[in-house]
Amino acid sequence: MDGTTVSRRGFGKLVGAAAGAGALGALGVGATAAQAVPDTWTATGTTVAALSAFDNAMKAFMQARHISAGQLAVTYQGRLVLARGYGDNSPQLIQPTSLFRVASLSKSLTAAALVRLAQDGKLGLDDPITKFLQFTPPAGQATDSRLPQVTLRRLLQHTGGWNRDLTAFDPLFKDRVIASSLGVPMELTHADVIRFMSGQPLSHAPGSTVSYSNYGYLLAGRIVEKVSGLPYETYVRQKLLAPLGITRMATGWTISRHSGEVGYESQYTGQTVLDNSGTVVNAPYGTFSMRLHDANGGWLASAVDLVRWARAFESGSPVLNSTSTGQVFATPAGLGVNPDGWYYGMGWAVRPVTGGTGRNIWHTGSFAGTYSLLVRTYHGLSWAAVFNRRDDPSGLSYAPIDSALWTAASAVTSWPTHDFWPTYFTA
Repeated sequence: MDGTTVSRRGFGKLVGAAAGAGALGALGVGATAAQAVPDTWTATGTTVAALSAFDNAMKAFMQARHISAGQLAVTYQGRLVLARGYGDNSPQLIQPTSLFRVASLSKSLTAAALVRLAQDGKLGLDDPITKFLQFTPPAGQATDSRLPQVTLRRLLQHTGGWNRDLTAFDPLFKDRVIASSLGVPMELTHADVIRFMSGQPLSHAPGSTVSYSNYGYLLAGRIVEKVSGLPYETYVRQKLLAPLGITRMATGWTISRHSGEVGYESQYTGQTVLDNSGTVVNAPYGTFSMRLHDANGGWLASAVDLVRWARAFESGSPVLNSTSTGQVFATPAGLGVNPDGWYYGMGWAVRPVTGGTGRNIWHTGSFAGTYSLLVRTYHGLSWAAVFNRRDDPSGLSYAPIDSALWTAASAVTSWPTHDFWPTYFTA
């Protein structure tokens, strides 16, 4: 239960039904797990009768899994048509602007940061990572000679050569092992993880295989800092978010909460990685370090912020020009589209549709205490859904929210003409 999404071998869970609709029955309505108290359901934001299918899908999904906090935002043809916060026996009122951890949806920001630096002439996407970072292995170990073949492009497309399926080792979730190996205390730093991994061999020749790598995005964040001269979060907020009028988003903290941030829930516990005490904590609060995960999974956002962020990839974006957007959605060289009809671009999963003239893009995120989904379709729709848990005693999967929202979109017979953007953004 300790990844932000999945490797290529399990990428079907990441892609979900993001090319079409599925059945609402997959939500698990009628699950046998019973709640101890009757549901107290709350919904904030403006009710839109024409879009009731979305509200119904979220309610069925959340109540079947006993999820106390959720959120949904939907856009159509550039307009924000739905923005809702949902609570099921929630101790706090969930607003459309409440902040949630979004886990691996963070990767789209990190990828865009490097692409923006390339757009501004500060680096090239085919530059080797060794041009920017020092890789000094622990004493007695050697750095893989192929490391200079890992380019920024390969880093962002998950083709750098690290494969956690083959090694059974994702360094972003092996804090205790790394601390013990290096003889350093927890909480680990990015530099600790890089030093440890500098002595580990690559699993594949760079550019030869797609394998999901949180570590690759940790490195990408450090390159953003090195080239820009700014802290990673500062650069993203100034260069990517501010031009879109997004001011709420921030990187999260492991224990403390930002103003307006929800609480997180899990049925699991584990030892803290914030120190060497061995203290057992609730899984969302210390079994992983939010500081360590900043560039691969550390952002907080509301659903309305996420669909706003998706506008960075539209024509006429104030963040990325058309050349940069083309780089983000380019197929990995020599690998192309996989047999399932999609591929990983830079921070997004991509499915070409309508004869290759359009594309659906999406990503999921998953931490203990978090499940998130952001989808942008070829025909002018986008939606984001976020939740404050990813596991519960029902045993139901959380992936069906993808097909449920496609089904809800298909049920709309007349899209409303209103636009809620001015309600949530001043620019």
